Amino acid sequence: MKSDFMDAKKPFFSPNNPVLIALVIALIFAGFVLLESLKSPEQANAPASAQEENSIPEMMGKFGLQKAPELAGISGYVNAEPNLTLASLKGKVVIVDFWTYSCINCIRTTPYLNAWHEKYSDDGLVIIGVHAPEFEFEKDYSNVKSAVEKFGIKYPVVQDNDFATWRAYSNQYWPHKFLVDADGYIRYDHIGEGGYSETEQKIVELLKERDAAVELESGAASGAVSPEFGRIGTPEIYLGYGFARVQLGNPEGFRPEQIVPYSLPAQFTPNIAYLEGEWENKNDYARLVSASGKVALVFTAKNVNIVAGNMQGSSLITARIDNSSLNSSNAGTDASTPDFSVAVRDQKLYNVVSLPDYSQKTLVMDVNGAGFELYTFTFG
Repeated sequence: MKSDFMDAKKPFFSPNNPVLIALVIALIFAGFVLLESLKSPEQANAPASAQEENSIPEMMGKFGLQKAPELAGISGYVNAEPNLTLASLKGKVVIVDFWTYSCINCIRTTPYLNAWHEKYSDDGLVIIGVHAPEFEFEKDYSNVKSAVEKFGIKYPVVQDNDFATWRAYSNQYWPHKFLVDADGYIRYDHIGEGGYSETEQKIVELLKERDAAVELESGAASGAVSPEFGRIGTPEIYLGYGFARVQLGNPEGFRPEQIVPYSLPAQFTPNIAYLEGEWENKNDYARLVSASGKVALVFTAKNVNIVAGNMQGSSLITARIDNSSLNSSNAGTDASTPDFSVAVRDQKLYNVVSLPDYSQKTLVMDVNGAGFELYTFTFG
């Protein structure tokens, strides 16, 4: 699942809670005194180094915290040595960031991660992007590597194609960040977008724990402006029969692994996709078989993105909003041709429409070029 509406989520234990800290100290101290009273004379006279192996500060640092699971089932490495492990990073502060390259929420988070890498890597911060694919094409190493280059990612990225690390962290969302301290314990996590100032504050806090002498101040990292999620009225719409949360608007609906001739009705129900032309229904996408076709929907959002591609060549999308052609004020960032059409070839996310407000609109996309594969609509 992608997370569009999640706020920050903290573990129960927080090092900033003075009441909890006082209670922990009292309990540990009482236990320590009791253990001392039960020691044999030989134990009481043991060397100092042996007595300090389970010192109070070390016990406090582990109390109530979850050890960060090790990376597991990794099939590819970008910007990283193939033997990268969390164990090898002990003594560093680590962000484990679950993402996938076609996810708009992850894309909008990436500039902040890049900024933190640039700002704090010399002070002991390591970011590991755990790429867990939503769609089959996102398992391809070359696709992931190209995305890493496109987004200017300099920190290590590992491919979790079988979701082994995802399951180890009991994760359910893209994006999801886990902040791990220098001793390997999870101290903070955040689901979805936002919470950037709070996350950076935690980064600085853990870096100072690691080295009290370092002079660091959290500041506002730059990145894309997040949408007003409460004003987006259309959820993500999947075009693959195995992924879809709602049926197609066409009466034929999804017909798994079949080529179906569709036609657009006179009226559309909001938040449902409609097709025209001959389309092949696949598990995670719909493929245009005829030379041309259409896709239509009524949506409520400012931005319309599609995850799409064409493995047979290329396709051209010409979009209309409320039956009017796109112009410089409402065309998406990927509408780069003179008539604001979108050329689709690589399997990735394309921004088709960027509107000035969140009012309900009708989108019709004319698609020219057989082989066009449409995975999903996402909105911002």
